[in-house]
Amino acid sequence: MSRLFLPALALATLAFSLAGPAQGQNRSAQNQPSQPAAAQAQNAMTWRSGPEAAEIERRVEALLAQMTLDEKIGQLNLTGRGDGFDPQWVATGRSGAIMNFIDPREVRRLQDLARTSRLQIPLIIGLDAIHGFATYFPQPIGQAATFDPKLIELAAYWTARESRAAGVNWTFAPMVDLTRDPRWGRVFEGAGEDVHLASVVAAARVRGYHRGGVATSVKHFAGYGEAEAGRDYNSVWIPLSKLLDRHVPPFQAAIAAGAFTAMTSLSAMNGMPATADRGLLTDLLKGRLGFRGFVVSDFASIEELIKHGVAADGAEAARKALLAGVDMDMFSGLYIQHLADEVRAERVPVAAIDEAVRRILRVKFHMGLFEAAPVDPAATAGQLITPPARAAALAVAREAMVLLKNDGDILPIRPDVRSIAVVGALAMVDEDWQYGDNVGLPRIRRSTVQAELARHLGPQVRISAHSGFTTQCGIEFAEREATLAAARAADLIVAVLGEECEFMGESASRTRLDLPGVQGELLSDLIATGKPVVLVLKTGRPLVLTDIAARVPAIIQSFHLGSEGRVAIGEVLTGRVNPSGKLPMSMPRSVGQIPVYYDHLPTGRPQIKHERYESSFIDERNEPLFPFGFGLSYTRFTLDQLALDQARVPLAGTIAGSVRITNAGARDGREVVQVYLRQRVGSRSRPVRELKAFEKVTLAAGASQTVRFAVPVEALAFHDDQGRRRLEPGLYDVFVGTDSRASLAATVEVGE
Repeated sequence: MSRLFLPALALATLAFSLAGPAQGQNRSAQNQPSQPAAAQAQNAMTWRSGPEAAEIERRVEALLAQMTLDEKIGQLNLTGRGDGFDPQWVATGRSGAIMNFIDPREVRRLQDLARTSRLQIPLIIGLDAIHGFATYFPQPIGQAATFDPKLIELAAYWTARESRAAGVNWTFAPMVDLTRDPRWGRVFEGAGEDVHLASVVAAARVRGYHRGGVATSVKHFAGYGEAEAGRDYNSVWIPLSKLLDRHVPPFQAAIAAGAFTAMTSLSAMNGMPATADRGLLTDLLKGRLGFRGFVVSDFASIEELIKHGVAADGAEAARKALLAGVDMDMFSGLYIQHLADEVRAERVPVAAIDEAVRRILRVKFHMGLFEAAPVDPAATAGQLITPPARAAALAVAREAMVLLKNDGDILPIRPDVRSIAVVGALAMVDEDWQYGDNVGLPRIRRSTVQAELARHLGPQVRISAHSGFTTQCGIEFAEREATLAAARAADLIVAVLGEECEFMGESASRTRLDLPGVQGELLSDLIATGKPVVLVLKTGRPLVLTDIAARVPAIIQSFHLGSEGRVAIGEVLTGRVNPSGKLPMSMPRSVGQIPVYYDHLPTGRPQIKHERYESSFIDERNEPLFPFGFGLSYTRFTLDQLALDQARVPLAGTIAGSVRITNAGARDGREVVQVYLRQRVGSRSRPVRELKAFEKVTLAAGASQTVRFAVPVEALAFHDDQGRRRLEPGLYDVFVGTDSRASLAATVEVGE
């Protein structure tokens, strides 16, 4: 019989280790930048414990007892630039949090105003510092493609260091929504389709931000990434078992790592807007998950309860949101307008206000804001775009690129290539915006793909660059004939194409996932020259590449790599760096397949013989074009000698084993060993396989390594329709490989 788990969900700790010393090192892994210990400790944030925590609770209650009702409500009000903001709101206690101020001079003035208020409660200062401030790192989906938690933590750390240097102490990140529909424009903000990878990434990013001195806001609770048809803000329908098994674990990982705040989803789940869902925010998040921080609404989502049809006016919207568990109102202004009247009318108890204020003050104390020195604007510039930050950005960018195809080993660029045509405006334009650009702070002088190729290949290789199209939120042909003439004259074409401007981000959903604008036509023209084409894709999501992949010999999925992206692209194209990224999302063959992901449930009529009356399409294959976890290398890896320590383990035990990985090629490289498990028979249908552990291994050419793994049996538990956690005995298959199609297999019996 199965074991039932009724208490709070538990995040299993997965162990993975290497047996024996590492042999060889990929350049991209050498001398990876670290966090300087002194700077790391200066503003590092963490939840205090023991006597420190008890003292904070005493201070919270003492401060709360001194506050008027208006001052309490002011702490619940998040406002800022673009909201008719009046700085006196800070001085009078009308606003306890602000956002979208990035000029350190403005931030300092506002911090000083807060210190002149009656109770001198410091401001929490928020910003969407998602993957960089002045130094930009790869988009989160690109960071996830590294499959390297240390690098992901490093990116968050430097983002936080630079943000804090400008006075920002709170980021609206990480977004931990599962992303299984590439039509959704916010795919780039997440870690992809897999629960385990998303959880590992969430924890790493929280740790990095906090070590750099910036509090996190894990978002969007919950299920935001499952919007119908991939259309942003659309309705979400998720049964409780799926919510707990798929969407909650990344939030749980972030909370376990110390997340200070959480943000609500903009959508309605199962008919109830998240911002008004007490069961979701209070019972599940604050209760079952034990979240100690405060909950902030997404932008104006409290006011949007009126449009959702669950509130008649602003007063009802404010009341419903607060009583549901939303502690802070972002930009709707409804708390400051209506809550005092709601209290006087006895529709909102003062205790509910006090609980929200208590959570906000608790976070401010644990963040260390009451003791923190104000920002020094004169010192800000010297702390931005430093050599260590740039080195970190380059290290992450190197690992984020995924080699999807390399027929005939066209890459790295061969010595006999004497002329290259670099085509595509995305190889040259400044597509990675920096906050620093807006306030006269330092900015990176960026390179181009052409310049990087020239630097590595030398003067003996003639390199020309042609945009082929213009990109200013609308993609059109430019210099078409000159571009094609250069392509015909070259030995090799490097086409840098993809998405830009309004093609990704919030409210940027797409119904077609081809190359935007004229880029598809341009690529066809380049292919028609008969010259070999290397396609470098700079996108914020997986595109449909079925036709392209059949006609182009080499494809690199680079995502948007940030400030050092073109440097990293040049290194990978020329072989200075061996690509090692892996897809965090399956790449569909067609839009009609979506959603397509590896850990789906089995069906009663699986596709086996490709016959009628099997679960299949009549005009498309079932499997994706490129699966989750996939990514090639310039070398070749083999796996063998899979062995489990025990053929039978108890429910309270651990499934442990080892596998040998060998670099059978001629180059040093890195590979991700991935461990998947499947429950053969259960009380309900279980996924065909689930990632439970992974490790990125560095091996010299010809070297072998034994990799050990350990998966607690607890990690195999799931939830039933009543939200009860079940762990069932029986046979489980273990698959080990280098992507989600892993075929090296063993079986273990889990007993009572």
